[in-house]
Amino acid sequence: MSEKKGINTMELTLLIVGSTIGSGVFGITSDLASAAAPGPAMVAWVIVGIGVLTLVLSLTNLSQKRPDLDSGIFSYAAAAFGPLGEFISGWAYWLSAWLGNIAFATITMSALGTFFPRLFTNGQNLFSIIVAIILTWFLTFLVNRGIESAAFINSIGTICKIIPLVVFVICVILGFKAGIFTADFWGNVTENLGSKVETGSIFDQIKASIMVMMWLFVGVEGASVLSSRAKTRTDAERASIFGLISLLVIYIVVSILPYGVMTRAQLAAGGQPVLGAIMQHLVGTWGAALISIGLIISVLVSWLSWTMLPAESLMLMADDQTLPTSWGEVNDKKAPTRALVITGILQSIFLFSLLFTSYAYNFAYTLCTAAILICYLLVGIYQMMYSWQHQEWGQFIIGLIATLFELMAMVLSGWKEVMVVSVGFIPGFFFYIQACKEFNHVISKKEKWAMGIIAIFAVISLVLVINGTISIN
Repeated sequence: MSEKKGINTMELTLLIVGSTIGSGVFGITSDLASAAAPGPAMVAWVIVGIGVLTLVLSLTNLSQKRPDLDSGIFSYAAAAFGPLGEFISGWAYWLSAWLGNIAFATITMSALGTFFPRLFTNGQNLFSIIVAIILTWFLTFLVNRGIESAAFINSIGTICKIIPLVVFVICVILGFKAGIFTADFWGNVTENLGSKVETGSIFDQIKASIMVMMWLFVGVEGASVLSSRAKTRTDAERASIFGLISLLVIYIVVSILPYGVMTRAQLAAGGQPVLGAIMQHLVGTWGAALISIGLIISVLVSWLSWTMLPAESLMLMADDQTLPTSWGEVNDKKAPTRALVITGILQSIFLFSLLFTSYAYNFAYTLCTAAILICYLLVGIYQMMYSWQHQEWGQFIIGLIATLFELMAMVLSGWKEVMVVSVGFIPGFFFYIQACKEFNHVISKKEKWAMGIIAIFAVISLVLVINGTISIN
């Protein structure tokens, strides 16, 4: 009997790591330093590590037990809650994907500011936004022509992610000073007025760190897709765990060691990409240039791939009859042109809104993370439901931890952002109702109640934004 062809544990681990690392690793240190001192940040990493591990284990388990559910991670929501559940998860995934591209755009413009400071300044002036919009449509055109699957482009992106990070880690280790690292380990020292750093209790610092860290794992759901290429189920499970451990090691080293190179206030004020500012401090201009070049190429490649993701999610939803058929129409290159154009228009509009926020990158990635948390929460719930039905109690506990973690992340760190994301569902419900009419699906009372509750949240969110309770700054 011939051995099943597939990817071994090591190869699959590298694929998972390469597909998950994005722009966030280049900016995590500044955002984390604004939120917490090294001690609370390390505690937060333990919590996030356990939470993301249970999510990955849930996705791996479900991909093995339900291979018939092949419409992305939102197919698990469909199995748990029906068509509206799939729509909510799929629409949230779509929102998260193109909002993530906004974060790509802002950090790319900031990196270009390293070389052209007069033109790009902080990366969110009018010139930067115009350039970002041009790039958005250029990448949309490339994806519409079917270029997103070119393997050599992804290989370039992976190399450009790894080389600057390796150089950065070596330089930070050589420049690390224990005295700086332990000077304010738990964040008890009051910073100077005007600093971006906010002192608070250890619990408050841990809370503030969670959403910052979760941004780094947006895309980790790709592990469940990649695991289907493995030789055996054991290879897939090992690769998922090894891949996550590798990601955690990379992220923790890059985000924690700089506390021993610069003060927390200096890191918080480092701007984006902060790794460039740290390299500037350690080795001079060439270090900052290396980080910026690596970041620009890496993000452009990731941006190209993620230009297809939101359009593909709309196409899958149309195939599953939760959006009108027209949303899933493809051209001769098998690219969903209509979905690409709709997403491109929304990204362009949102990019102009960044003129009115003081921290565009943070604003974009927090909304992106808040949206994806909804998808992850529904995965955890279905993991619990499936495991309960089949009396798999170990898997049930994994699903329970994953669900509680996603709820904790939404409530403690991102409730305001989750509230704002609810506004994005209002136009979506209009198209869902259109799809129901097209495919003769009768909307149940439960579905009407669910849409009504989300609509109420959206109205409350708008009121809170208007009166200043929720600030986009």
